Amino acid sequence: MATAVTPAAAYRGPEVRDWVRRAGALSPVLAVVALLLVPAAGGGAGGTGGTGTLADAASGLLVVICLVRVVRSGARPLSRGAAVVLGLPVLGICLAAITSNDPGASLPGVARYLQIFVLVPAAVLLMIRDRRDFAVVAWALVGLGLLQGAVGVGQYLTGTGASYMGEDVRAVGTFGPTDVMGMATVVSYGLVVVTGIALGSGRGRVRTVALVCAGLLFLPLVLSFSRGAWIATVLACAIQLLLSGLRRAGRVVLAVGAAAVVLVGGFGVGSAMVEERVGSITRVTAAPDQSVTDRYTMWAAAGRMWRAEPLTGVGLKGFPQYRDSHASLALSSGSDTAGAGAAFQRQPLLSPHNMYLLVLSEQGLVGLLALAGSWAALLVAAVRRRGRGADCALVAIGLLSWQLIDFFYADIGGPSTVLMSVVLGLAAWWSLAGTKRA
Repeated sequence: MATAVTPAAAYRGPEVRDWVRRAGALSPVLAVVALLLVPAAGGGAGGTGGTGTLADAASGLLVVICLVRVVRSGARPLSRGAAVVLGLPVLGICLAAITSNDPGASLPGVARYLQIFVLVPAAVLLMIRDRRDFAVVAWALVGLGLLQGAVGVGQYLTGTGASYMGEDVRAVGTFGPTDVMGMATVVSYGLVVVTGIALGSGRGRVRTVALVCAGLLFLPLVLSFSRGAWIATVLACAIQLLLSGLRRAGRVVLAVGAAAVVLVGGFGVGSAMVEERVGSITRVTAAPDQSVTDRYTMWAAAGRMWRAEPLTGVGLKGFPQYRDSHASLALSSGSDTAGAGAAFQRQPLLSPHNMYLLVLSEQGLVGLLALAGSWAALLVAAVRRRGRGADCALVAIGLLSWQLIDFFYADIGGPSTVLMSVVLGLAAWWSLAGTKRA
């Protein structure tokens, strides 16, 4: 007797096969995401350097594969507007390298900036063909966030995380104590993605899965003790909520607030440490800790470098070289790192931990206008296109908003940096080419 096939089962079969086929076509992009699960030997370097991980190698292969496809197709890969927006950072990067006092030392910085802000985003944009491809890459970010978050929660529960307030409880995932922002960044990306999907999706099942993932990602984000990631995530999700409607925003805020009270207050999940960390956000001027003092001192040093070379900056990778001559005596020699399987060490402060000030000091006003102008153009285009698909639009706007806000507290450096280029490429597809609904 033949087994009856329900309409739902008949639909799921082709749908699953389509996702598998798309994942295969997008494998060069997904490989970059997946390889970020591999622990980076020795941690990532700070500042503008620090390539050399497997994910970085995969991103280079992605660019080569994309280039081969473009050459074989013989078609113009990008519209004129898209080429201008994505290529705009090249102006400031090359000008800063040419005018640098040490052009040879700037060459690694040229390669890194082109990788992160031009080549890999363009390759990701060209690899994505339609909205379902967009969804595959977006859910890959969520999957990475869930896996890294699970490792991070395990580190907190077993006391095997990075050192924080004298205890090895800081959730850092596989990134180690030298890249404490790595897991926080990955988890934040995933949380912003599922928030956009939950707010924009018209399918109840997809919305339910997204909400469950959001709940799972919330805990490791809290346990990362990353103030910058918290602020960027709250503001990015708030922007997504406001774009989805004020009434819905009010309901979601109440639900999230209740869940946070139960999780942190009721179950006491890191409550004392979380309370202290949240409180430190409001004490940055009254009673700042040494990390905040170091950050302000490096921000001031970056400003002095820019005033010395206002148009083209001191040159790529020049911040560490000029730091001591422009910083005050309040700057410490480095930050302490330990835990998560690594011995105690002093991590040198090689960047101002503010992307805008880093670019301003090393590339000058020309570089900042070129790079920030490209990002602003992507965000404006994403907002203008939101009527063509709420889910993709909210995801793209959320990711771009998160990144631009986080740049006030962080810059490039470390193994997780390459994921930033994938995120920029994903958002760039929606902003510059996201018209197919497939």
